[in-house]
Amino acid sequence: MNQRMKEWLTRIATFWRERTKTQKTMAIGAALLFFTIVGTASYFATKTNFVPLYSNLTPQEAGQIKATLDQRGVQSEVADNGTTIKVPEKLADTLKVELAAQGIPDSGSIDYSFFGKNASFGMTDNEFNVVKLKAMQTELANLIKNIDGVEDAKVMINLPQPSVFVSDDQGEASASVVLKTKPGYKFSDEQIKALYHLVSKSVPNLPTDNIVIMNQYFEYFDLKNDEKFSTATAFATQNEIKKQIERDIQRQIQQMLGTMMGQDKVVVSVTADVDFTQENREENLVAPVDEQNKQGIAVSVQRIKETYSGQGAQPGGTAGTGTSEVPGYQSSTSNSNGDYEKTEETINNEVNRIKKKIVESPYKVRDLGIQVMVEPPNPKNPSSLSQQTVDDIKKILGTVVRTSIDKQDGQTLTDQDIQNRIVVSVQKFNGKTDFTQPQTTIPTWAYIAGGALLLVLIGLAVFFLMRRRKKEDEAMDEFIGESLMPELPDIHEEKETEATLRRKQLEKLAKEKPDEFAQLLRTWLAED
Repeated sequence: MNQRMKEWLTRIATFWRERTKTQKTMAIGAALLFFTIVGTASYFATKTNFVPLYSNLTPQEAGQIKATLDQRGVQSEVADNGTTIKVPEKLADTLKVELAAQGIPDSGSIDYSFFGKNASFGMTDNEFNVVKLKAMQTELANLIKNIDGVEDAKVMINLPQPSVFVSDDQGEASASVVLKTKPGYKFSDEQIKALYHLVSKSVPNLPTDNIVIMNQYFEYFDLKNDEKFSTATAFATQNEIKKQIERDIQRQIQQMLGTMMGQDKVVVSVTADVDFTQENREENLVAPVDEQNKQGIAVSVQRIKETYSGQGAQPGGTAGTGTSEVPGYQSSTSNSNGDYEKTEETINNEVNRIKKKIVESPYKVRDLGIQVMVEPPNPKNPSSLSQQTVDDIKKILGTVVRTSIDKQDGQTLTDQDIQNRIVVSVQKFNGKTDFTQPQTTIPTWAYIAGGALLLVLIGLAVFFLMRRRKKEDEAMDEFIGESLMPELPDIHEEKETEATLRRKQLEKLAKEKPDEFAQLLRTWLAED
């Protein structure tokens, strides 16, 4: 192994000595350039670049964010006298979304101070405001894309115009957000709250009431009110429940028809009439135990029977109107026989006494209307959508209407009643939101490093190509010279004999192993 390494080192040293000064300079320069590029790229790739996460924070808010980041093991820096938090650039977007989900910060806003650093000299205030607004919209859209379920987003921000008069009222901003969501994905209340909080804190003086968020299916994401139900919020609560019922039915139909026609081919609108009347009643019912005979259970029975027969006094009395006389009695002068019988029966029956306390549900769908717009396969040709498909859609909507409306007192809906609550329109959509495909950007230093590496590779390729061509030329000249030289017999060639063979072996031994040759020579001299 050591012998082979020595041979390689000898070859390398020989190869290096045979190179010209220019070739040595080029090789050393290429190696230095390569290591410089690799070192520079490694430095910039491993360097942690801190960017502002939030600015204009209160000391309490800055301390809360700093403690939260330390618990997560995220490096952070405090700048601007404790009002700005800086984090590594690659973690900034993710941290903004995660902290917004926790309602952090209550004060402050996302930092956009880098616009002032990058603004060119001579840019007017109006141009700067336009560039800043555009960058805010783009940056906010990129942040929203980090939320689960969002594939793309477009943001429109409207900032209040500054007044020429001095006033405490600075005006409020507004924002509209259109999301491209994954088909069938349902956002949780925490995600919607985080989304509203993120948008609100990304733009100065932007309350959540001035934010509108919807997706490509025209579904609105409303922020739920955290306050408890009260008389003052009864209307808002009922309106929220009505919207929730409409939204659930709309999503169900949108997902079902979208699977059949394509998510961007169907738009569904649902209107519901919800009855919020709540009824509390108590029923005290008495029912017989034996429903068939309508009888109860005899708890106690008392029967009294009296009979009498024999001869007694004459009925009647003395006719007249005197003090001792009874008016109206018949007069009789003869005796008579009589019979008397009396029967009395008292039965106490036990019955079922039913007491019910009934609370009627206050949320009943009294009426429902569904409007569906369908774009045909060929938008310019409405007849490209078959009538059979339209009838199938109407049957699906009819089933939804029939099962959603509350039935009272055996009320049934006829087919005509259901058709009056359904509208299916087939036409071309002209208001689709166009989402551009995201483009990946490569840093400038990567282009520089790649170009330098490419130059080094080209230089090495040219160097080895020239070297190979030179060797081929030398080999060709040698071959031509040998081919043109006539073969002449060697006049000094001697015949192979035993003496000449022995002499050659001694010469070879003297060249390869001089010590053994010297010892052999001493032995011969001693013998002589």
